[in-house]
Amino acid sequence: MKRTFALVLAVLAAAVLFGGLVHAVLVAAHVSEPASTTVYGPTVRRIWASTSAVLALAGVIIGGLALAHPAGRFGTGSGRVGANLALVAGLIAGVNGGLVVAFAKCGPGSGNGVVGGAGALVLGLIAVAFGGLALARSGR
Repeated sequence: MKRTFALVLAVLAAAVLFGGLVHAVLVAAHVSEPASTTVYGPTVRRIWASTSAVLALAGVIIGGLALAHPAGRFGTGSGRVGANLALVAGLIAGVNGGLVVAFAKCGPGSGNGVVGGAGALVLGLIAVAFGGLALARSGR
């Protein structure tokens, strides 16, 4: 029971931290104010941001698995492969998320994908950190 409570509390703290970091990115890019008119449905920039966020999330998951299991099932090399994959996915997603935020003219609701871009930027940096830690750990 204590372990479940601690896990739920850790996930909740991670979600709050993630939301705070995304908001900090939006404030730093001066696009935190909501748009005056809301655009509904998918736009090209929203799809770009969502794709980047999914790639970043995959990088975080792969990096976390490589960090948790550095040897892997298939010998010592699979930890390095997972770490390198997390590094590449995080780098690509982080750059694309940063570009989405940099090209945005308005805030959330404008159809520019700023929330997804900020999320991709934060998750991409986390994926790069996980991949780097797993790569350093697998080099021992």
